[in-house]
Amino acid sequence: MAPSTPLLTVRGSEGLYMVNGPPHFTESTLFPRESGKNCKVYTFSKDGTLFAWGNGEKINVINVTNKKLLHSFDLPKAVCLEFSPKNTVLATWQPYTTSKDGTAGIPNLQLYDVKTGTCLKSFIQKKMQNWCPSWSEDETICARNVNNEVHFFENNNFNTIANKLHLQKINDFVLSPGPQPYKVAVYVPGSKGAPSFVRLYQYPNFDGPHAALANKSFFKADKVTMLWNKKATAVLVIASTDVDKTGASYYGEQTLHYIAANGESAVVQLPKNGPIYDVVWNSSSTEFCAVYGFMPAKATIFNLKCDPVFDFGTGPRNAAYYSPHGHILVLAGFGNLRGQMEVWDVKNYKLISKPVASDSTYFAWCPDGEHILTATCAPRLRVNNGYKIWHYTGSVLHKYDMPSNAELWQVSWQPFLDGIFPVKTITYQAVPSDVPSEEPKVATAYRPPALRNKPITNSKLHEEEPPQNMKPQAGNDKPLSKTALKNQRKHEAKKAAKQEARNEKSPDLAPTPAPQSTPRNTISQSTSGDPEIDKKIKNLKKKLKAIEQLKEQAAAGKQLEKNQLEKIQKEKALLQELEDLELGI
Repeated sequence: MAPSTPLLTVRGSEGLYMVNGPPHFTESTLFPRESGKNCKVYTFSKDGTLFAWGNGEKINVINVTNKKLLHSFDLPKAVCLEFSPKNTVLATWQPYTTSKDGTAGIPNLQLYDVKTGTCLKSFIQKKMQNWCPSWSEDETICARNVNNEVHFFENNNFNTIANKLHLQKINDFVLSPGPQPYKVAVYVPGSKGAPSFVRLYQYPNFDGPHAALANKSFFKADKVTMLWNKKATAVLVIASTDVDKTGASYYGEQTLHYIAANGESAVVQLPKNGPIYDVVWNSSSTEFCAVYGFMPAKATIFNLKCDPVFDFGTGPRNAAYYSPHGHILVLAGFGNLRGQMEVWDVKNYKLISKPVASDSTYFAWCPDGEHILTATCAPRLRVNNGYKIWHYTGSVLHKYDMPSNAELWQVSWQPFLDGIFPVKTITYQAVPSDVPSEEPKVATAYRPPALRNKPITNSKLHEEEPPQNMKPQAGNDKPLSKTALKNQRKHEAKKAAKQEARNEKSPDLAPTPAPQSTPRNTISQSTSGDPEIDKKIKNLKKKLKAIEQLKEQAAAGKQLEKNQLEKIQKEKALLQELEDLELGI
């Protein structure tokens, strides 16, 4: 039986050990702590039942459920490990070395049979990038990129190449997830004026001019990232150039392309200029989220027609993470940003929480879809190393800070297969926690000595845009144009004339001063003689005064809550109601 909650594996200068998942957070007895600083690598199998690690001398493989040691391989220099999807093969990689006399080095990529421990095959794999072979989910086929072509093996028989996909110079490929029929996306960089292109094929139909399922070519691409959706119906391609020839960005230029397995393709039109920080598919395979544009960056969800479904506005963010069930989305700003997160319910497009994980270098959803892991790891940051486990409502449930003389190198959840954990109803109330909450440090802007004793002027480098369902209605927060102001004065003059005529007909009623054309919220001090109407007028004036204060706060740069924005949107209706009450006096 698998544990009811995923384990957390921690690797650092204190050694390698496992921690029980929520709600316990105690050190696990399933795996005895491996002390020392020599552990360079570890990995779980896809279903989380097998665990392999290197201690600087051997690569060990254990069964997590019964603690049984399955194998030990004498590979002291191995730095990469990977299990095949069905736990049949363990792939290991160590840096490639050549002998002093210039002869070829020994094979450095080994494939071991997990059941018997025998080496199935050894290959020479010089580069660490894309070192691991790619398997289909049922392990029927396995593919490697060798000398600019893709070699396919069938049923883990690595002595015979079953198929080859050969184009001009295949730089990268990605096998589709899911069941048969298998598809493969390949990228060929452009040369001698020819464009780069990405093509989709169905295995094993590679030959002939019409063999490709889809083809998309583009000139602006020095490298690409290809992302299949879960159902293998479409690929998103982020094409990047090293240099932006327009000079707009130091980081080059990126474009986002959509390629469907049925042959359709499109360029995803992003409303804001700037780099593309992150693109992620929802597990439903029907929509994807892109984070893009110069800071503050925009985030938008698109459908399969590449039309925007929901705009999250702008903010300090550079990453997006869907929960395993796809019903929660986290937008976050890590790296050189302050670690602000926005947790969204993407069924109702409702903001759940806004936690802050300062100095985080790593983020991961727990397979249960409820908990989040953030960590500060070396060598990205060598101070304040440690990790936190959050509930998505923003509560920190567990926190571990490394001692000042120790470093945290890696931390990750034990994986589980899809469907093990059921989807739970989203809650918006923060769950209780024993960990004391920390107020994030607010960094104040630098002020030159000459300005330090002078009042602060509210100026912003960037105008932040709220999410589309929190935007105030047009006309409520913008100053009136000259024409609109003129029309408003005419309208008020007509109302004043009507009021005068009404007073002449009914001299017993107290005269009401004509509405002023100066500030819209200047309220007259008249009384009607009717206590009920006077009470209503007083309440309306109170609400309008509160709205005026909110508008001043917004102008000063304060971030308003959703209910406060809704109050501002009601200003026009309240003014009209007040006018009607006063005219009826």
